Formats: sequence, structure tokens, C-alpha cells
Amino acid sequence: MGDMKMLGQRGQKLIESSQEKRTHNTASDESRKSYEEMPVGSRRKYGQILSGIIATILIAAVMVSLYRNHYINHSTIAHYLFSAPILSGLRVTIELAIAAEVVGIVFGIVLALARQSHNRVWAILSWLYIWGFRGTPLLVQIIFWGNIALLFPHLAVRIPGTSITFWSVHTNSVVTPFLAAILALGLNEAAYQAEVFRGGLLAVGQGQRDAALALGMHNWQVNRYIVFPQALRIVIPPTGNQFISLLKASSLVSVIAGGDLLSQVENIYATNYKTIELLIVAAIWYITLTSVTYVGQHFLEVRASRGAPATKLGNPMTRGLA
Repeated sequence: MGDMKMLGQRGQKLIESSQEKRTHNTASDESRKSYEEMPVGSRRKYGQILSGIIATILIAAVMVSLYRNHYINHSTIAHYLFSAPILSGLRVTIELAIAAEVVGIVFGIVLALARQSHNRVWAILSWLYIWGFRGTPLLVQIIFWGNIALLFPHLAVRIPGTSITFWSVHTNSVVTPFLAAILALGLNEAAYQAEVFRGGLLAVGQGQRDAALALGMHNWQVNRYIVFPQALRIVIPPTGNQFISLLKASSLVSVIAGGDLLSQVENIYATNYKTIELLIVAAIWYITLTSVTYVGQHFLEVRASRGAPATKLGNPMTRGLA
């Protein structure tokens, strides 16, 4: 009897345990079903809210830490933010970036067309140029152009093999640090812009070219009315990104005293030893320049995309985050 009683108790416990598992599984299935029935947008929304809260807390903690840091003199930042030397360096930075971008775009188009040329000599020369300038650091190129007078002390126009000279000048009087910076940044930018434009040209189908030629259009008409308008829409975004990178890369010309924003900052903190404060001033202005460029790039893309298939460009500050 005792054994039967024990078996009965064990059986009862097994039944209760099975019922508990069934109840637990049912609750899990209902919870999973409820989650699966939840709209995908709602799941993403909760994740965005959580990540936004975490990011806000971290950013706020960093900002408070910087503001309360007694090693940072905030009055120094406010004093130099709009000072004459800083604004002068800011102007030079903008001039350098614009001039170098113009050189890069013009020369980049020439290189892209040369890469696409049926003349193998032009194609090889273009490839060698792109390979060389993309394969060496920009800083090395800036230092080279800043010291070009060591290689060519004088620039002269003379009859080869004779001493007859029509014009001669010291190299440093012509290739100033500002011009050296434009040459270094512009020629380096041309190598990258060449690939950007070549990609835009290749994106236009060969069938469109053939159809235009079949209609009796000349090659220059095909490029002018068929290829270039379509390629322009494609090259604007990467060109804008290249210009933003160029704005920041212009700070490298400080190694040859190019007179840019970072050069002025370095000159100031070399005398007052307020290194961190002056670097914060430079960072504020660089962020301002790139932010304005972001907005300008967005509106340029919108204007260039008129008449093209609808494309969602989004907010210029949050593009790619949706």
C-alpha cells in the first residue's frame, strides 16, 4: 500500500509539472505571437527611442565634463572665436578649398576624358597620374610643393643649350605658401575627381550613345545633351563629399605656414600656450563650414535631380540614418 501511495504522489507531481510547463509554453507562445504581430515600424521605433536616450545621455555627459573642466578657459575660447587672426585664417581656408576644388574639377574632367579616350597614350598617362597622386600621402605632396625651390631655385624662360634668357625669377617669389597649397590640394583632388567623373560617364548606358549617334548627332552633341546631364546628377553627391573632405584636409597646409585657419591657431597658442582652447576654436569653425556645405550640397542635389526619377534625398544632416 505504501508503494502505491508513493507512486500516486509521484504521478500527481508529474501531472502538475506538465501542466505548469504547458501553461508556461502557452504564455511564451502568446508573447511571441504578440511580438510578431507588432508592426515592424513600432519595433524600430522603440529601438530608436532607446538608442536616442543612450546617445543623449553620453553626449550630455561629455559636454558637461568639458564645460566643468577647470583646465579649459572658456573666456579664452570666446575671446578668440571672432578675433581678427582667426577670421583671416578662416577666409584663407575657404579660398584654398574653393580654388583647389576648381582646379580638381577642371583637371579631373580632363583626366576622366583621357581615361575614356581611344588614344592609348592619353589613357596610360591619365592612369599613371591618378595612380601616383592617389598612391602618395597628401601631406607629402604639400611638403614637396612647399619646398619646390630646393629642386628648382629659379624659374626661367631661355633657349635650350644657350645662356640666352628671356625671363628669370626666384621660385619662392612665385610659388608662395598659398600657391603651393593650392597646387598640392588641387592636383591631388584632380586624381580623385577623375575617378568620380569617370564613374558618372560609365553610368550612362552605351545604348543611349548609340541611339543618339544613329539619329545623326555628333559626338560633342551626344556628350552635351545626352551624357553630361545624366552624369551630372550622379557626380554631384561624391563631389560634395570630396569638397567637404578638402575643407578639412586644408588644415594640413599649416606645415608650410599656408596662412589657413589652423596655421593662425598654431601661431596664437605658440605664444599664449592656450593649446586646447585654440584647438576648440578651430574645431568650431571647421564644423560650421562642413555643416553649411552639407546643406548646400543637399539643395544642389535637389535641383540637379529635377526631371529625374523620384529619389528620397532626406534631411542633409541625417541622410542614411533612416
